This record gives sequence, structure tokens and C-alpha cells, in this order.
Amino acid sequence: MIDKKWIGYTGPEVTFDIERGRLKFFAQAIGETNPVYVDREAAQAAGYRDLPVPPTFLLAADFDSDELFSTLAKMGVPLGKILHGEQGYTYHLPVCAGETVVVQSKISDIYDKKGGALVFIVRDSTVTNAAGELAAEFRSVIVVRN
Repeated sequence: MIDKKWIGYTGPEVTFDIERGRLKFFAQAIGETNPVYVDREAAQAAGYRDLPVPPTFLLAADFDSDELFSTLAKMGVPLGKILHGEQGYTYHLPVCAGETVVVQSKISDIYDKKGGALVFIVRDSTVTNAAGELAAEFRSVIVVRN
């Protein structure tokens, strides 16, 4: 069982630059066909400053920081035993190419099911833009198989 003392643990802030080329690559990799995600003119015609992030892109940005994996290592979680259980996003403001955002994550819950055979780690993250405004929130649930 993972020690519940980790509930409330807040990781360091991670700064991430939103690059247009990376957004295009990500959109193509996930099969996104809406031109606002790959064509700057289409994005601007739709009211965006630049290419907006596809809905699931911020998790990729979070993975780039390695903060999740270093936190799991501190918690003693063997990476070979984890599964991605759930993901949810709430966008408050558009996040677009050319911006720099700050992601900060917190372990908000740890619970088990099946008599401890499965442990669930709930991680809530906030994304703020350069103006310090809350742009997005996302929740990840990581399942650890014991």
C-alpha cells in the first residue's frame, strides 16, 4: 500500500513553452482533422491568437517535465506496475502556440480497491498562463497494480 502521507503533496512548478511545430505534430499524431489545430490562419479565423492546444495536449507537456515520474519514484511506486486510469480536463482560457504556461500538480487522493490489489493515485494539476491566470485544470488517475 502506498502511504497516504503523500495526499496533499504538491510538486514543483514546471514551465512549458507551447511551440507551434509541436502542436502540429501532436494534432497529426492523434489524427486531428480540424484545421484550427494545424493551420494558423484557420485558427485565427476561428478567433484564436495562434494554434490552440488540442484538448489532451497538456498531459503530454506534463509528461515532458518528468515531474510525475519523479514524484512516483519518491512515493516508492514501481513504474512497471502503473496504468493510466483516467484523465479529465477543464479549460478556462484558450492555451495557444507562443505562450508559456506553468503547470503545478498535487496528489489529492490515494485509495485502494479489491483489498489493496489496486491502488489509485489522484493527481490534480493547474495550468496558469504568463499573466498568472488559471487557463486549465486537469485530473489524472494512476492505477498501481500490487
